[in-house]
Amino acid sequence: MNEQLFSHFYFYGDLLGTAVFAVSGALAAAEKRMDILAFCLFGVLTAIGGGTARDLILNRDAVFWVADDIHLHIALASAVMTYFFAHSLSSISKPLVWMDAVGLSIFCVQGSAVALTLGASPTVAVVMGMMTATFGSIIRDTILDRPAVLLGPEIYVSAALVGSTTYVIMAEYDAINTLALLTGTAAAFTLRAAAIIFGLQLPKFKGISGYKRGR
Repeated sequence: MNEQLFSHFYFYGDLLGTAVFAVSGALAAAEKRMDILAFCLFGVLTAIGGGTARDLILNRDAVFWVADDIHLHIALASAVMTYFFAHSLSSISKPLVWMDAVGLSIFCVQGSAVALTLGASPTVAVVMGMMTATFGSIIRDTILDRPAVLLGPEIYVSAALVGSTTYVIMAEYDAINTLALLTGTAAAFTLRAAAIIFGLQLPKFKGISGYKRGR
């Protein structure tokens, strides 16, 4: 794929991920029957929370949505639209799950790429990729007192980990950036898709024999 064409594809995919994450945050506000300002708040938190945490931790010159506010505009517009069409969105819950998987896959690789560009170590870059893709949802769920996506039964955070790790390994071995980005994104999406279709879960801790909670 032509490098310039690919960069355009990835840019618009990034905006799609921002919109989908904002919708998921706004739908969480809908569950709590909140007002339109709350829809905007949780939509924006979910969409840009992970990237914001990444940029602050890495001491980036400017947080990404401050340097270019298109992500903020997309998140706000998506949240407002969700407020007016939330009742209709229940019929497209499955497509939203798949779009969320696309956003997760793009964000985890993008986060790692930003970290490596700023001089972070490979290990830190993997963590930053995972954080970019998942931290906004964790913030949303914590504030709304919902079961955190991190604790969900299906593989979710692990998919982000696989995608970011795949990208970082290829980048460290001087793979062509387009190929590394595509491979990392595909790895994350494949695992997340398998989890959605087959209900894949990580093994659960079985407990300690003879252990009793409390006194």
